[in-house]
Amino acid sequence: MKNLYVDFDGVIVDSMRVTYDMLDRLGVDRSNFEKMSEFYYNLNWKQILSLTPIINDSFNCLKKVASINKFNIAILTHVNSLDEAIAKVNYIRKYIKNVTIIPVPREISKTKMIEAKDAILIDDYSGNLREWEEAGGIGVQFSTDLNKNKGFKVIDRLDKIIDLL
Repeated sequence: MKNLYVDFDGVIVDSMRVTYDMLDRLGVDRSNFEKMSEFYYNLNWKQILSLTPIINDSFNCLKKVASINKFNIAILTHVNSLDEAIAKVNYIRKYIKNVTIIPVPREISKTKMIEAKDAILIDDYSGNLREWEEAGGIGVQFSTDLNKNKGFKVIDRLDKIIDLL
């Protein structure tokens, strides 16, 4: 079985759109790293996740992928705080019980937390995918726009990974 790591924000739930809308309403400059870090660190993640839509039936798609016994699945998510990690774990557990959840501190590359070689990462952020492939892994970009290819195979539903690889 192949190791399959799935990003959370922007792949399973649309939390990036929700938080970017909040940033815009607050007038926070997204290019200001310090302000962005402070914003994400202080968010009420339980509330944010309650407002955030699930993308393309992602939890049911993950269950379908798990049912074929082709992949060892884990959710690999960057976090800005311990509160964010706790909120994400509790949120995910409401939908799916038997999946490993790996919170990664924002300052650390996902490739430093996990052995990427020969493993698959589904992520919406091409920077993470480039690092993953440089470490010997297989990067698959998630996008609701299948034409958003940045040099990676692209899927718009998590269960499409079954036929892709």
